[in-house]
Amino acid sequence: MNIRDVLQKLENNAFFKAFEKLYGSSEDTLRCQKQRYLNAVQKFAELYPKQKEIHIYSAPGRTEIGGNHTDHQHGCVLAAAVNLDAIAVAAFHRDGVIRVKSEGYDAFTVKLDDLSVQSSETGTPAVIRGIAAKFSSLGEEIGGFDLYCTSDVLSGSGISSSAAFETLIGTIIDSYYNDNKAGAVEIAKIGQFAENVYFGKKSGLMDQMVSSVGGLVSIDFYDTENPGMERFDFDFEQHGCGLCITDTKGSHADLTGDYDAIRSEMEEIASYFGKPYLREVSETAFYDAIPKLRETCSDRAILRGAHFFSENSRALQEAEALKAGDMEEFLRLVNASGDSSAQLLQNLYSNSQPMQQQIPLAIMMSKRILDGRGAVRVHGGGFAGTIQAFVPLELADTYAEEMNRIFGDGSCQKLHIRPVGGVELTKEEA
Repeated sequence: MNIRDVLQKLENNAFFKAFEKLYGSSEDTLRCQKQRYLNAVQKFAELYPKQKEIHIYSAPGRTEIGGNHTDHQHGCVLAAAVNLDAIAVAAFHRDGVIRVKSEGYDAFTVKLDDLSVQSSETGTPAVIRGIAAKFSSLGEEIGGFDLYCTSDVLSGSGISSSAAFETLIGTIIDSYYNDNKAGAVEIAKIGQFAENVYFGKKSGLMDQMVSSVGGLVSIDFYDTENPGMERFDFDFEQHGCGLCITDTKGSHADLTGDYDAIRSEMEEIASYFGKPYLREVSETAFYDAIPKLRETCSDRAILRGAHFFSENSRALQEAEALKAGDMEEFLRLVNASGDSSAQLLQNLYSNSQPMQQQIPLAIMMSKRILDGRGAVRVHGGGFAGTIQAFVPLELADTYAEEMNRIFGDGSCQKLHIRPVGGVELTKEEA
């Protein structure tokens, strides 16, 4: 679509229908998104003045509702795409390079003539090279483009800015060069591959899958090549609860070892039974073997194994409770999940930084405000970052104000479930 036509459509509110699907129908929200997209297109025009034909894409962040640290053990999760996203304005060419400028970061270029892992390359350029490499290895077409990106899925916010960006790049390549041949599930796998192999982070598939597929999704990763998925609709606000995420502003620096230890300790338990992942181990056999396990595994590893078994079942039960409209049971399960993460998984703070306990502080204050209502739990990987709360609507403003008072303005965000994953908005408006 010609850049002038896009600007005119934005000015005339022609994108409002698409915006409503992604962000909700609030007039203030629609106006803010209109200005956000106008700014992005205008910035793109400044950066790449020779480009006249553009495409606009969006990919959401995600919230993990159930299944804390179960995905990397081929377990079950319940998660949802949210109304915070990364958006991109792109123009395509045959220059053999991908040029990227993200708001707040330096511009860079990824050359497509060598898609092997580059030892000197880190961060976002490595991720983009990895995504392009995986598309190419699958026999899909790849090509160059110029890109301007801006995101309100803030890095370190616990809503997976990395998965949103990976989904964004995968959606761009699949949509333009392959007519959506790969599809949402494959885009998620490609993003995980890039993060694991090119970025060097051991991650499960949940973040990328939810961002790419969209909606409220119950996922079973028993077969990671063909994960079982069920999407369904549920409006938390119609059931009297708002979904809030609070960024406690704890640093994720130097926490890679803490995250990796959870996975390695769970797999240490699995290896005792001759299995690669805990999902393949019988829960009964695990509990029967605890005396023997203590001879070779740490008590913490055993506790983390126990968390996996209970949390894996709980993620399925949470989905069933929502499908049945049983909000009381759902909230009970969320609180149980939070207790298990605190007592068994032990990912509320790092043992290497025991004086920094922002997450326990936020959970304590949340419980004080909620006073037995709603639910609260650690969100995502843990150790630092965010908590998640389901807050009765009549307490939502009070809750947000108190969290912002303690952790800083804008720390608490009220989220909505987004029904779609990675999309091209200009294709819908063409």
